[in-house]
This record gives sequence, structure tokens and C-alpha cells, in this order.
Amino acid sequence: MEAKDLIKYFKSIGLEVHTTTKARGHQGFYMKRRIDISKNISESRVIPTLLHEFAHYVHSRIEPFMERNGGTLEVLFNTDNIETIESELLTVTSFVDNQSRCEKLKHYKKLIKEKIIDYEKIIKNRYPKFMRSKKFKEFDKYIKKSKAKYLLKYDRIKLVSGLLFKKVEVFTIDNIEKDFTDMPVEFAAYIRLKSCQKRQSRISSKINRLQKYYSKPTELFARFIEGLYLNPCQVKTTAPQTYERFIKLLDSGYYPGLQEVIDMY
Repeated sequence: MEAKDLIKYFKSIGLEVHTTTKARGHQGFYMKRRIDISKNISESRVIPTLLHEFAHYVHSRIEPFMERNGGTLEVLFNTDNIETIESELLTVTSFVDNQSRCEKLKHYKKLIKEKIIDYEKIIKNRYPKFMRSKKFKEFDKYIKKSKAKYLLKYDRIKLVSGLLFKKVEVFTIDNIEKDFTDMPVEFAAYIRLKSCQKRQSRISSKINRLQKYYSKPTELFARFIEGLYLNPCQVKTTAPQTYERFIKLLDSGYYPGLQEVIDMY
């Protein structure tokens, strides 16, 4: 199969195909009978991305409002028994798209969690009753009179003071000991602990967003179609019930235009 053959077929059924855009920052993008493929992706990703976006088109033909809510597996596989299908599709997604596992983010989150524990130990050396979930009164009393209080919100700050002769001061979370020589090590550790907690929260939110995206029915289906091209044997092995159901529906003409594409594989 060559990309030009796919594109030729897509255009023959009334789709617009663009391969010189940025695809809205993605590898590919589908909306309203138009497929954009990013000009920045590697050659090896062009065909899988074309197939992925075409799968969205096929889905939109079956479930017209899928672009708004991600569609449903019940409609995609014409069945109410989707528990196994969903589980198998998640497995397929896992090997088709490594990013779906969020491994780097989960590793980074683990490292941050370890840092939080280390900072907590430093604080408890002097304040054994310290708890992350409660106010740190000793710190709160100290920080009110210190410019370091801004570091509780930002890791780097620039303070400008004076009217005629402006004074610019830059403080960072990495230079606390240098910028605030009178600050106890426990308080510096607390500021860094709070910073880590904010980063941990941001990473958790990003992981949740990604997992929600990857678990959308339309995305699960699109990566299933990709998988049938990239590694059909693995798809059959890891998603046997989904594959069997898909082939039955494909043979019956349930997926508009998809049989012709599958025949090109």
C-alpha cells in the first residue's frame, strides 16, 4: 500500500485531503469530510495517520454526532455487549501508540513523589508533628515578612521596586539558600515541597486528560484500524472478540468505504 493510493481513494469518495498543513498541531486531523496530515511527521507515520483519520470519517458516517462527544462503542460495533470490546481496544491502543501509556509522565510523577517525601523528612527533623494536610504555623509566621512568600506561588519571580531608580530583584526556587540566607532549611524544604505538589497536580491532570482522550470510542476505533495495518497478528491475538465482531460487520458492509481500504492492506 502507498500513501498516494489511499489519498486517491479518499478523494474519489468526496474527501478533502491536505498533506502540507500542521494539522492543528497533531499528526493528523479529521473534520467535516476533510483530512489533514501534518507535513512534519515521518514518512513511516503517513499511512497509519491517513488510516487513523479515515477511521474517524467512517465513524462519522455511522454516528453523525461523534465529533462532539467521541461516539459510542455500542454503535461502532452494533452491540450492547461492549465490556470485553472496550478492554481489548485499550490493549490495542497500548501497543499502537506508546504515548497512550503515559510512561514518561508517570515516571516523572514518581520522581516528584519521592522528592516530596524527602522534603517532608527534612521538615520533620525539626518539626516532627508536621503534616502536609495541615497548616505549617511556624512557617506561616516566618514567611509573612519575607519576599520568599512569592515563591509559594511561582518558582521564579521578578520584583521591581522604586519610582525613579528602579530596583529589580529575581528570586528562584533553586537559589533559596543564596537569596534568603536567614531561612531555616526546613522552611526552604517546605517551599520546594509545595512546588513539587503543584507539579504533581499538573502532571496528574495531564495524565487524566490523555487517558480520557485515548479512551474515547472514536479514538479506540481509529487505533484499532491503525493496528490492523501495523500488526494485524497482534490485533487478532490481543483483541480476538473485537476482531471477530469487526470482521463480521465489515463483511456485511456496516463500515462505509472501509472494506475498500482494508483490501489495500
